[in-house]
Amino acid sequence: MTDSYGGYRARLVEALREQGIRDMAVLRAFGETPRHLFVPEALRRRAYDDAALPIGHGQTISQPSTQAQYLGALDLQGRERVLEVGTGSGYQAALLSHLVPRVVSVECVRELAEQAMAALAAAGVQNVLVIAGDGSLGWRPEAPYDAVLVSAASPAVPEPLLHQLAEGGKLVVPIQRGSTQELVRVVRRGDTFAHDHLGEAHFVPLRGRHGFPQGEA
Repeated sequence: MTDSYGGYRARLVEALREQGIRDMAVLRAFGETPRHLFVPEALRRRAYDDAALPIGHGQTISQPSTQAQYLGALDLQGRERVLEVGTGSGYQAALLSHLVPRVVSVECVRELAEQAMAALAAAGVQNVLVIAGDGSLGWRPEAPYDAVLVSAASPAVPEPLLHQLAEGGKLVVPIQRGSTQELVRVVRRGDTFAHDHLGEAHFVPLRGRHGFPQGEA
């Protein structure tokens, strides 16, 4: 991709490397994904800052270092079918598009879903399906998924997402506990689900049947 932002992407990759991100596939995805296409035009000068930025409708595009940690927690091998809950800007789906052959992303705000589809098309991404709907219910037509990534904080791990997880699959979700959030990774082994706790998180609330009602959290 030839554009005037290549140097900014290279500096972002170096900043992520300095923060301890070592997964070469993840770093390469950041180097190849035009984040400026996924932020509002008025904020494009800040597109490659390691900062969360508002994208409208009370949502944000997450801090790149947070997204890098998040992607690393899935330990993707390059063959997975991935479900993303909370498309937002579409940037994380674009990153995933460089890491796996198939991404299904569900966004509860229709306007954001439409904007994300347009941004993904502008970035030349062809292996991401964006759906406007309740992401806390997952997307059963393409289940099971080898990895599920929830980009919003939930009061608990949404039950439908556990049932749509493939054997050996990993689910990463921020869980709201009082006034704090904790990033949790769930691994499926038959009918059991092992939980790992990965540290603090800072995400907007998950909306939907298995998330928070509007106005809570």
